[in-house]
Amino acid sequence: MNLGVPRATLTGASTVAATPPTVRALRKLGYDVLVEAGAGARASLPDALYETEGAMLTDAAGAWGADVVLLVQPLTVDDVNRLSPGAAVIAPMAPAANPQLVTALAARGVTALALDAVPRISRAQALDILSTNSNIAGYRAVIEAAEAYSGMFGGQVTAAGKTAPATVFVIGAGVAGLAAIGAASSLGAQVRAFDVRPEAGEQIASMGGTPVVAPQAQQEIAADGYAKPLTPEQQAAAMDVYAAETATADVVITTALVRGSAPTTITSAMVEAMRPGSVIVDLAASGGGNCEETEPGERIVTRGGVTIIGDRDLTAAMPRHTSQLLGTNIVNLLTLMTPGKDGQLVLDLDDVVVRGMTVTAGDEVLWPPPPVQVSAAPAATTAPAPTAEELAARAAAAEEAARGRARRRMLWYALGAVLLALGLSFSPGAFLGHFWIFALAVVIGFYVISQVSHSLHTPLMAQTNAISGIILVGALLQLGSDNPWVTGLAFVAAAVASINIFGGFLVTYRMLGMFRTGDAK
Repeated sequence: MNLGVPRATLTGASTVAATPPTVRALRKLGYDVLVEAGAGARASLPDALYETEGAMLTDAAGAWGADVVLLVQPLTVDDVNRLSPGAAVIAPMAPAANPQLVTALAARGVTALALDAVPRISRAQALDILSTNSNIAGYRAVIEAAEAYSGMFGGQVTAAGKTAPATVFVIGAGVAGLAAIGAASSLGAQVRAFDVRPEAGEQIASMGGTPVVAPQAQQEIAADGYAKPLTPEQQAAAMDVYAAETATADVVITTALVRGSAPTTITSAMVEAMRPGSVIVDLAASGGGNCEETEPGERIVTRGGVTIIGDRDLTAAMPRHTSQLLGTNIVNLLTLMTPGKDGQLVLDLDDVVVRGMTVTAGDEVLWPPPPVQVSAAPAATTAPAPTAEELAARAAAAEEAARGRARRRMLWYALGAVLLALGLSFSPGAFLGHFWIFALAVVIGFYVISQVSHSLHTPLMAQTNAISGIILVGALLQLGSDNPWVTGLAFVAAAVASINIFGGFLVTYRMLGMFRTGDAK
């Protein structure tokens, strides 16, 4: 069978369903790949690269007339008429919202698989273009925000003074939100994020963000493992969080999109309370927008000086990598549907992934698919609420335990002080002089190092290398001592100082290498 890769027909579309690396993977599955001439031009993928990987260039009619047509832009009713009767098409098509498209596909006798209907199960994650697009959009949202923001994301310390890092607030910690958190953190911003899912806090922290904690606004999990809808009280608490965070944020990125619909998370009043020069990137603009002031498809500046970016498709701004990742999703799907690697597409409707994506099979409409069976979480057992007497008893016991720990801690401190005093009392005078110098050095070193900003870690590392060099010299001078204890300690000091010095120089060398360009050595 041959696979057709047509040029995008939608205005402004720049992505393509196959790139030269994915063409290579498709040919290994036994398919012949027909690419419309110029299909990858807007993604900086010239025709010559496709030919190098074995693709055959064709015109639009040849690509649309293939046995299987691949698209990463939404399929339209007009596109259906270009398909050969009995062919197959793999593309985003939003079948739930486009009944006319489903009818047209069945009338044409086309087998259609919706890329945007991948079941949300672990096995299907490698096929999910929604996650791919969300990840790219979250990353690009930070790039757009950084360009529109009137300051720098990362704090700077220069001879002329210092600047504070930007504060970024991300609403939602799904795929797009986590990608935005990671990108903003890597640029040096202080990132705060909130999600109504109780388990999202660890995910936010893992990407370098600070989770905003608001237990009163967290969703509850039902016995079947799915989240319950927010109650009016929880919704009000969440809006209070949004109002407080947006008022102090320099950049706000919203990602809340539920089945194509965007709930309101930022009101007009919240926008008015934001500082001039602030930026809102509304990733839910395609569903109407999370911000009441968002104009889908437009970039506006409010009277208060807040820039609101409502681009519908931020992935189009990065067509090369978007095409590569979406093309890989398609390769993973065709790998699943080509078990013999013989270039023959097998429609296995017993496979829950394939069945969930299949809209039509010939002239038969198979949409909507049956629900995917998931294992339900066991019902949580609710313990009886403790009485006031029990709560008081628990509080008293906890307080007594804390007092006991404090007493034991003081006892150990006192014992340590007595032993130290006894040791110093019977020590020679020369040792006492060295001991007090050592104690003062520890105290001064602790306060000096603890007050150094994280942005100065490289100068601090150079300073510690210098200190280690002094230790190494002193240790080498003591290695010839007649006292075996002195020799042993000197050897340990020399070894540790050497590790610190060589490790510090290695890290410094690698950091300097990050700033080299081209073939500079």
